[in-house]
Amino acid sequence: MALDKVILAYSGGLDTSVMVPWIKEKYNLDVVAFTVDLGQGEDIQRIRQKALRTGAVDAVAVDARNLFVDCFVFPALMAGAIYEGKYPLATALGRPLIAKLMVDAAREHNAKAVAHGCTGKGNDQVRFDVTFQTLAPDLQIIAPVREWKMSRPEALAYAAKHNIPVEATKESPYSVDLNLWGRSCEAGVLEDPWDEPPADAFAWTVDPAKAPDQPVYVEIEFEQGRPVGLDGQRLDGVPLIERLNTLGGAHGVGRIDHVENRLVGIKSRELYEAPAGVILHDAHRELECLVLSKQAQRFKTFVAQEYADMIYNGLWFSAMDLFQYVVSNQRFVGGFVRVKLFKGKATVVGRKSEHSLYSKKLATYESADQFDHDAAKGFIKLWGLSQQTQARQQLLKGGKGFDLPSLMGPDRKGDK
Repeated sequence: MALDKVILAYSGGLDTSVMVPWIKEKYNLDVVAFTVDLGQGEDIQRIRQKALRTGAVDAVAVDARNLFVDCFVFPALMAGAIYEGKYPLATALGRPLIAKLMVDAAREHNAKAVAHGCTGKGNDQVRFDVTFQTLAPDLQIIAPVREWKMSRPEALAYAAKHNIPVEATKESPYSVDLNLWGRSCEAGVLEDPWDEPPADAFAWTVDPAKAPDQPVYVEIEFEQGRPVGLDGQRLDGVPLIERLNTLGGAHGVGRIDHVENRLVGIKSRELYEAPAGVILHDAHRELECLVLSKQAQRFKTFVAQEYADMIYNGLWFSAMDLFQYVVSNQRFVGGFVRVKLFKGKATVVGRKSEHSLYSKKLATYESADQFDHDAAKGFIKLWGLSQQTQARQQLLKGGKGFDLPSLMGPDRKGDK
């Protein structure tokens, strides 16, 4: 009699490999291993074969790089979503896509459960579980690492007992996750936020001090908020990001050292490498400065923060409601941005657009100036009218003058 099935998010590492027989023993379920390529640079077909050798009844490998970029990365870029002003949300964007594809696989295989390898103190467990509960509330969720509490030696012993192939690799002192949009690194010596990150914590970027002594310039083309070309060549999202990762990394661009607030209530020191993410967010933001009105640009900052928080906190499918505003906001965010990559910095040095709201005739101080200087006096009088009225009726009343310490409160005496 065939057993019910569970779809397991499978990376091919020690933990997820051990989960295959563990889940069958504990839950009496057949495991279908599910591996997704989001640009992490691994051979997903090799991982699929390993899953079958490990005891999975089936193994699925999906190349979702284009889907990841088009439906997750670029919408977040258009929204300007950067968590706490630093993190471009690489892992946070990948999890809801993996979870959605796992739900699809569960329906296709008539599975009754889904499983992942997240710990009980990270953000990823929330992103997976909330997405599962949103899209398929009928599916059982299994999270072995939250249950078994096995140490690495115990996991290795379990693997040996069940004839699970484990590659003889040196254990990393860090916990690393990566996809096309960025690489994260934590744990080990990084857990002390006072210590400078060691060189071996980085993999995508050179030390800015050792980067080339000559800068390189890249020109990025945008249409409706999405990057569509690089240096005069039209490119799809995946190759465009790959090229910027290579260029930016070679010049030390994209290193982020961040003490962030996790959803579960703790602070965590994280290292991120996101050359393409840093370059594209900086370029996109500068293009918005050129084409968005003052009010639209400022309101967008509130939307960007909320959007980033929702993504980080596992609420991607709620953030989609906000995306309709983003699409409208980005209608005229098209044009070209020139970025200088040099010694760890991505500096926007030029921008142009047919939708530009910048008028040289109004901004110039040369003879071509068309600004109406005579209108300034009346404008200033009306602009300051409310403040002048307040001063007469309150701040200057009684001939007391404008005393700064007294305005700061009764305990502010100032220097005497």
